[in-house]
Amino acid sequence: IFSLEVNLKKPCPFWNDNSHCGIRDCAVKPCPTDEVPNGIRSASYKYSEEASNHAEECEEANRLGAVDESLSKETQRAMLQWTRHDDSSDSFCEADDIHSPDAEYVDLLLNPERYTGYKGPDAWKIWNSIYEENCFKPQNVKRPLASGRGESLILLSGVCIEKRAFYKLISGLHASINIHLSARYLLQDTWSEKKWGPNVTEFQQRFDEVLTRGEGPRRLKNLYFLYLIELRALSKVLPFFDRPGFQLYTGNKSHDAEIKNLLLEILHLAKSFPLHFDENSFFAGNKKEAAKLKEEFRLHFKNITRIMDCVGCFKCRLWGKLQTQGLGTVLKILFSENLIGKIPESGPSYGFRLTRQEIVALFNAFGRVSTSVRELENFRNILRNMQ
Repeated sequence: IFSLEVNLKKPCPFWNDNSHCGIRDCAVKPCPTDEVPNGIRSASYKYSEEASNHAEECEEANRLGAVDESLSKETQRAMLQWTRHDDSSDSFCEADDIHSPDAEYVDLLLNPERYTGYKGPDAWKIWNSIYEENCFKPQNVKRPLASGRGESLILLSGVCIEKRAFYKLISGLHASINIHLSARYLLQDTWSEKKWGPNVTEFQQRFDEVLTRGEGPRRLKNLYFLYLIELRALSKVLPFFDRPGFQLYTGNKSHDAEIKNLLLEILHLAKSFPLHFDENSFFAGNKKEAAKLKEEFRLHFKNITRIMDCVGCFKCRLWGKLQTQGLGTVLKILFSENLIGKIPESGPSYGFRLTRQEIVALFNAFGRVSTSVRELENFRNILRNMQ
């Protein structure tokens, strides 16, 4: 669940910029191939009973959906359904081509998200592109995103609830990332050691009400909005993971069973939390207009996931990809309620599926947001003690 296959060498699709961060803390250390479990390396690998039972045969498949004649007809049908699923229009993300020779497995625990020194015009350009070109706002309003000033909530007046929610999700994600960087800041860098820890000054520059001219508290409010949205998605997707046929296959049966039990424990806990966001108010108007707005919503977010390939810092790109894909998976879950409700207790679920990449991104992205909420409380305690 902490291993992600990712292509960090994809070129930026929006502007010509081959520059990459030369700071050593921007580098990502991939997993050696022989350390990746066989079940994960399988070319047709999915979290399911059908794929698990035939992992060795699937290992020889040249691409997802390539049919091995040694497989049962039932499994062949399932694999073809998975292929169609991966190309379907329900995705909110621009997924990496995991069959590219540039795709590598990365241990997220060995490559933690923290401050790398990546900042300035290059980093500003990424967020400016996200807010100015891909967030919904009134067409007649032009708002340059001043470096260091962040986004403005004023422009949300006059836009519908779905577009306001989209903006708040992106703002909440931005706030979450900024809290991570402030909480794991490089405080000391000498030949003998590196020391990482909370940087209160950095946190205040991004969230203090006075220093941000009132924007800081709004950004933090959007962080909580994002947290509720992701928590809601976890509660909704429980039937998919709770099926007996769903397995976490890595080759270690006892470990797989233990991890599945832990995941189910988290999902049941999320289900028991009463104050979820209610997404039923989304796309609830005229069906034709609602469908059009939903597609626009999806394409805007998909574009944001593509922008992650323009991030010059490889470690920042890794975590940007993971967190945007995690949020994209959240949106996919929330807008697939009818399909999830029809999932059978046994056998393959053709209507609603999640790839391994989506599952890893979903849980790790929620881990990042929940960590931000915890770190926020830590910063508040530090500031109280400083008074």
